[in-house]
Amino acid sequence: MKLLKYVKEYKYSASLGFIFKIFEAALELCVPVVMASVIDKGIGHHNTNYILKCGLVLIGLALCGYLFALVCQWYASKTSQSVGTALRKDMYHQINQYDDAALDRLTAPSLVTRLINDVVQIQLAVALTIRLTSRAPFLMIGSLFMAFMISGSLSMIFVVGAIILAVSMLSITVLSMPYFARIQKLLDKIALIARENLKGVRVIRAFSNQEYETNRFHQETKNQKDEQVKVGKIQAMLNPFTYLIVNFAIIIIIYASGFQINVGTLTQGEVIALVNYMNSILQALIVFANVLSTYNKATASYERIFEVLETKPQVQDEGIYETMVLQDKMIEFDDVSFGYTNKDVLHHLNFTIKKGETVGIIGGTGAGKSTLVSLIGRNYDVTSGQIKIAGRRIQDYKLATLRKHISYVLQNTALISGTIKENLCMSLPYQEEVVNQALEVSQAKEFVSLLPQGLESPVVQGGKNFSGGQRQRLTIARALVKQGDILVLDDCSSALDYATDAALQKQLQQLKDVTKIVISQRTSSLKRCDRIMVLYHGEIVGFDSHDQLLKDCIVYKEIYESQNSKDGDYHG
Repeated sequence: MKLLKYVKEYKYSASLGFIFKIFEAALELCVPVVMASVIDKGIGHHNTNYILKCGLVLIGLALCGYLFALVCQWYASKTSQSVGTALRKDMYHQINQYDDAALDRLTAPSLVTRLINDVVQIQLAVALTIRLTSRAPFLMIGSLFMAFMISGSLSMIFVVGAIILAVSMLSITVLSMPYFARIQKLLDKIALIARENLKGVRVIRAFSNQEYETNRFHQETKNQKDEQVKVGKIQAMLNPFTYLIVNFAIIIIIYASGFQINVGTLTQGEVIALVNYMNSILQALIVFANVLSTYNKATASYERIFEVLETKPQVQDEGIYETMVLQDKMIEFDDVSFGYTNKDVLHHLNFTIKKGETVGIIGGTGAGKSTLVSLIGRNYDVTSGQIKIAGRRIQDYKLATLRKHISYVLQNTALISGTIKENLCMSLPYQEEVVNQALEVSQAKEFVSLLPQGLESPVVQGGKNFSGGQRQRLTIARALVKQGDILVLDDCSSALDYATDAALQKQLQQLKDVTKIVISQRTSSLKRCDRIMVLYHGEIVGFDSHDQLLKDCIVYKEIYESQNSKDGDYHG
């Protein structure tokens, strides 16, 4: 029923496909009647002219049926492709509304499989519904009706045979359904392994781990193949059962009709017509069995697609404010705790960051640094407590308004294929002065100006045609072009040499009206910050200037000494 709303948008093309397919089936039902007439009136009376006329009628029926089938195919293709396009559009739109929690749960490889493979299964199901599902029942019912018209007693053989066939098909369908759900999940695993291998191919080669990864991939594809074979064996029983039942019914029809021919209540042509109608039912049921097989696959895909469409992000855009009035207290954390599961990662954080202030964040791996800054833009919602920006709770702002004022530079240097200019401006209008200033502050201007095409230089997928340091500087420049009032730099200078990093930090200090939050593992990168927050297992153990932390914070002192002494070692 949920899928019907997509089909309804193309109800005219779907309806026309149905109608033309029924016309084709109706013409097909006329063929046995014409053949019976040929046998009884033409061959039986040696009337050659009558046989030729009936032959021309059969050719006409075939041509008309072929044209009707072509028209139905065109409308079926148009409807199925349109439904698939609409589904992908809505799925992609919904995925872009997800918060990080929803993306973590559904995973990127699974979403890609659902967008591509699962939608294809739905398209195939819609096309077969129009092309075959209308034809098969019409042929079955029509054949039964025509059989009743010829011989009421013999038609009971059709009814019994059809019931036995339907029970057989239903049983096989029920047995095979669970396998298709497992097959789709296994496709997710295969996509995940393929994605990991392609993304980490350099690491795999560096550790000579190709054989292990190849075996892992082969094992998952083998598992998927085994499931396909199992369901194939179950469905392979369908055709033998169907042929056995139908042919047995034909034998009974021929045997029983012999008595009626002897007494003159049935002609030879009518017997042939009855056999043809039985074969029509056989063909219709075989087609219907194939449709059911497709429906089984489509059912599994349908559930996965609508899981994407019906998954609501935990972060809801319920805010009312569309503008932000900047204040001296720019960011406030009031007893904020957060956890990805039942266990909190951040514990009762309380601090204030003033407008234009530069705050550094440092701590060991897993201390919660990236998690903390992700809460500011509502990538996740806090477990308890509240966060305020410019005096208002962040939940009170429209998400677009909140995120417009925050510029992020994440740990992973995500560049899109296109040009440098397209990456820097994203959806923003190009402003030469703003872009040049961003390149200068991010220390990217020097290497960009040396490129033959400058800002029009191509960026391949993931920015692999640039070094790690160049990619980091471009992502910093992109954040600066956005001109947000809050700039978050999440360990984005790790690939920069110390001289470039120092120059970058010096330039960032010149942005007086921008509130800056800098996450780094290097104390040298944070020395210039007004204050430095030290996180230890999700708690703030120090929040002061560099010099004061060296005096008062043991954790910070250990980090500093481990980075600035020859044999220092930090175990925090």
